[in-house]
Amino acid sequence: MTTDSNAQTFIASDMLGPFRSRRLLVLCVFLALALAPGPVGHLTRGLMVDAYVQVSAFVAATLLLFYGAERAFRFDIGSALKKSKGFQVPMAALLGTTPGCGGAVVVVAAYSSGNVSFGAVVATLTATMGDAAFLLIATRPDAALVVLPLSFVVGILSGWLVDRFNRFDLTPNTSGHCEIAPVIGRTRWQDYAYVGLALPGLIFGVTQVAGADIFALYGTGLIFSVALAGSFLGLFIWATSPLKAMTNIADHPLTRVAEETSFISIWVIIAYLSYSYAETFGGFDLRAAFGTIGVLLPLIAVLVGFVPGCGPQVLVATLYLNGVLPFAALIGNAISNDGDALFPAIALNPRAALIATGYSAIPALVVAYGFYILAPGFMN
Repeated sequence: MTTDSNAQTFIASDMLGPFRSRRLLVLCVFLALALAPGPVGHLTRGLMVDAYVQVSAFVAATLLLFYGAERAFRFDIGSALKKSKGFQVPMAALLGTTPGCGGAVVVVAAYSSGNVSFGAVVATLTATMGDAAFLLIATRPDAALVVLPLSFVVGILSGWLVDRFNRFDLTPNTSGHCEIAPVIGRTRWQDYAYVGLALPGLIFGVTQVAGADIFALYGTGLIFSVALAGSFLGLFIWATSPLKAMTNIADHPLTRVAEETSFISIWVIIAYLSYSYAETFGGFDLRAAFGTIGVLLPLIAVLVGFVPGCGPQVLVATLYLNGVLPFAALIGNAISNDGDALFPAIALNPRAALIATGYSAIPALVVAYGFYILAPGFMN
């Protein structure tokens, strides 16, 4: 990790300049859509509120618990992996199963340092569902209780088989060094504000999950005010961030929560808007369209999983939640996708990343078509 404070400041302030300008443009587009008169603005504001209450607030709470505990107990996951030679694959699969991409990124970094086997990398990439796991847990916990444990088991088996039978020479080059994420280095006003807004958002979300009418209970004005403020603050954090997606373990838990929740939320909002816009304004009947290629849906979902990043995977989960894709497609995508962990994997060892992704496709197709053929209506 870089220790020079000037170097850290340079990285955190000057990286991704072109990306920031594009992100600011996206922020302006969302603001214009939310302020638009008539049905466009009404639908956009409602969907942003849904995304915040149903997903973002739960993501923030989960990450706060995870990163807060990590800071409080000073637990170094990388060191634990290095010392647990006999349990590396199960531990790597467990880290991959945790919502988000942080656990999988830790395993990828440990592999690049020569501390874990290639099977551990396959296990974590196979087990991870990335940021789409947050969406599934918040909206369909019953489905998450099937997808995540199944991905965990498939990840362990895949990792053990790869360590036993892999014949590719994938010994990592440990002479290089790659910083996974720049250090922001300070807790900012937006970090406090974001977490402060997430707390009432979590109350709204938990109340809604319990089956109550939150708008009648708390008032439409209050809910929209908190949710839209939180959504646009998150968009601001994302648009001005020096990060690509992941945060650095050296940063304060509040900073990490605000940054990573914002990155997840932008994809959730895009997925919500894309689906609803297509149905409401485009007149597309996605259920009917996808129904005509039913047997190919698991294969398509597995192929989408090869795309680096969590955006396409969040869209797949959204289509499942709206009844467009069957459970078989969801589980195939969950097993094949590597989330944001694929970015550092490609940067550190492109050949190993490509082979690991190829290996994950085999169990993804087997499990997906197993559900499609043997249990076509399961969890739909």
